[in-house]
Amino acid sequence: MSNKRYWIWLQLCIGAAKHFTPLVKYFGSVEKIYNSNYLQRRACPYIKDKLLDRMEETPIEDADEIIDMCSRNNWSIITYEDDEYPKKLKNIYDPPMVLYVDGNMPDVDNSLSIGIVGTRMASPYALNVARVISKGIARCNAVIISGGALGVDTAAHEGAICVGGKTIVVLGCGLATNYLITNADLRRQISNSGAIISEYPPNTPATKFTFPPRNRIISGLSDGVFVVEAGDTSGSLITASYATDQNRDLFATAASIFDKKFNGTNRLIRDGAIPVLSVDSIVSHYVGRYESLDSSRIASVEELLNDEYADRNMPPELEEQLTFENISAHREAKFEIDQTAMKITGDEKTVYEALSDDFVDTDSIAGKTGLPIHIVLMNLTMLELDGLAESGIGKRFRRKQS
Repeated sequence: MSNKRYWIWLQLCIGAAKHFTPLVKYFGSVEKIYNSNYLQRRACPYIKDKLLDRMEETPIEDADEIIDMCSRNNWSIITYEDDEYPKKLKNIYDPPMVLYVDGNMPDVDNSLSIGIVGTRMASPYALNVARVISKGIARCNAVIISGGALGVDTAAHEGAICVGGKTIVVLGCGLATNYLITNADLRRQISNSGAIISEYPPNTPATKFTFPPRNRIISGLSDGVFVVEAGDTSGSLITASYATDQNRDLFATAASIFDKKFNGTNRLIRDGAIPVLSVDSIVSHYVGRYESLDSSRIASVEELLNDEYADRNMPPELEEQLTFENISAHREAKFEIDQTAMKITGDEKTVYEALSDDFVDTDSIAGKTGLPIHIVLMNLTMLELDGLAESGIGKRFRRKQS
């Protein structure tokens, strides 16, 4: 019988983000741990009373139920001893015992992999930086890794996807939870072109305790971590700390000196993080290390931005240029938009959730929502009046930009 059930059983007993390798080495294998008796476990110096009790109380059938659930949902299970387990991750201090995978895990061991993280309440400037730099790196065949949250994470994943690149979401909860439900389309796209992974069993809910440990996985899978925008107490700085401990490269974009709430990246640069001014600021550090890395495809920020505007059917001069001086005003406007969006209901809410930051035609919106076109048009008008949507050329709409 597969050792997966014993690895899952041990994970259920110990919990996630625990240092387990001395225990496995002591017994020789996870199967031998499971088959050991009470006295043998009690004699082990790595098994304390609480863990001993959990081992006695946790039936192997709990692991079998998880395996069955993953099988029904076409989720893969990768254990620490499997060949598919990334070597980059295996070499960190506290690697996960089990990875649950929705999609196809990219080969991070033979590819440049960059973690991109930042605040959920990101400025438009930070969102542009995350998307454009991610897009530029992915063009060179690098894998983009982030946490799938709104804000910087989403922008990074979208940047990779829009050029057909590979990206990995590392969840701080189980695959079966409704986290990322507002990002359902993004989640689907990622599972089709990359992977959504978690060390937590499928039904594990998201809590304030489950997210910090997942950051070590983001950095552990990465050659380097790029912190786009972060405050002094941001969770992104936890990832930066893990990156430093794991001897990963650390990159950051400078923030406005006038916005103290997001000065975390400035402090990282002061303390030695590599400042990111272009795609080359990151890619150049890895040229020659990976055969798959194609540095000939490095594009300038200007080229990548022009592609962005072309995708939106908007010339660059019609979109306000974001600078350090107007970031605060944009952030306040975004907060007001988010507050208004929380109040809408019914079809208006359905249409709003079908919009994104890129312009899309009304037929596509109707197809996405399942609503008749006249209902879509009526609600788009209401969204424009509410300051939540804006129109472009040829009956194309997007979410209101702050």
